[in-house]
Amino acid sequence: MVWLAFNILIVTLYTTTVSIFYLYCAVPRRYDSCRQLFKRLEILPLKSQYILATLMFVVKNKELFTTNQEIHNINTRCNTNLHLPLCKGVYYTDLKLYNHLPPKLKNLSKEIKLFKPALKRFLSTHSFYSVEEYLEYRHN
Repeated sequence: MVWLAFNILIVTLYTTTVSIFYLYCAVPRRYDSCRQLFKRLEILPLKSQYILATLMFVVKNKELFTTNQEIHNINTRCNTNLHLPLCKGVYYTDLKLYNHLPPKLKNLSKEIKLFKPALKRFLSTHSFYSVEEYLEYRHN
């Protein structure tokens, strides 16, 4: 229930925060991206903060979700991914974000104390401006 309230809050404040974010980036009065500044100061952009909060929710509440391994007994490379439901629901994007994590971070997700700083470092290093940009990112 708390997560639903958080999602409603995010949707409600989205337009305001996006305009504030663009104003913040426009302060130098140049058309340069703030990405390098964010990386240097280790500040997470708004969407990276959203990704961090979403992934922390999924990791802390993994018992709510089913893995692909629990659905079928076939040993595939995606068997540790969380199973995406057929119809898009409240948690669909959350699961999609989790499934797109690099394998090293997924392995750390079993220990929250190690996972959170590693995830922050990953997001700070790449400084994602959108969820789409995160989902398009290819990890080796």
